[in-house]
Amino acid sequence: MLTVDHQHARTPKEEDTPVFSMAWLPEGWTPKLVAVDIDGTLTDANKLLHVGAVEALRALEAAGIPVIICTGNTRPIAYGLWRFIGLSGPLVCENGGVLWYPSGEVVLRADGREAEDACRWVAEQLPDIDPSGIATNRWRESEWCLKTDEDMEAIQGLLAESQWSHLTVLRTGFAIHVMDPCLSKGEGLSAVLERLDVPPEDVLAVGDAPNDLSMFDLVGWSVAVGGAFPEVEAVASVCSPEPHGATFPPLVEAILIRKKAEG
Repeated sequence: MLTVDHQHARTPKEEDTPVFSMAWLPEGWTPKLVAVDIDGTLTDANKLLHVGAVEALRALEAAGIPVIICTGNTRPIAYGLWRFIGLSGPLVCENGGVLWYPSGEVVLRADGREAEDACRWVAEQLPDIDPSGIATNRWRESEWCLKTDEDMEAIQGLLAESQWSHLTVLRTGFAIHVMDPCLSKGEGLSAVLERLDVPPEDVLAVGDAPNDLSMFDLVGWSVAVGGAFPEVEAVASVCSPEPHGATFPPLVEAILIRKKAEG
């Protein structure tokens, strides 16, 4: 099993700081690109798309700051959001397993059939586990996802003693992801940034779950939305006082004010 110890500088959370006047960004720095998670980040507490977050991302694009979606979700879902929000950046899908560029180019960084085989074998050993997993598996290309309430410790234990011991098992708030160890949002985003010739230190990332940690480790500044996993809050540069998608209006306001001030 792959285990990573993530460490990152963090600004202490200031509970009483007004949301539009808090220090969202480091002094003298403006992101050239913003990378965002979807589930739990662009959504609200009911897991519905946060309208204020959508409007904020459009404002970034209008100001010439491209947005990249970096998600554990599938390419069809990410593309739908990309298209209807009106974004210009590439897509990093399935935790870095699938990269999509606006030219139409698709890069598959792993074959999801191995992860699917592993999950179906686990279900043979543990009959209470549903091997079909979550609904979006029908579109998955590089990994396989089981339902988030399955017994992850039992799954990890079985896989550790099997021919699939090299696979990574990672729980988010929406699924248990079983995937090739080479996959992570950080690796996928790094490949995209290299193609775009954008240094990682010029990028701001926003997320909420453990699969966002590798992305946070890569970039110059990271924001954990309110309601993020404790381990994500612990390494984020800034922790939002606003829940989930409500983070974006004040964060983007701060970015645009800084960009305007810098000319």
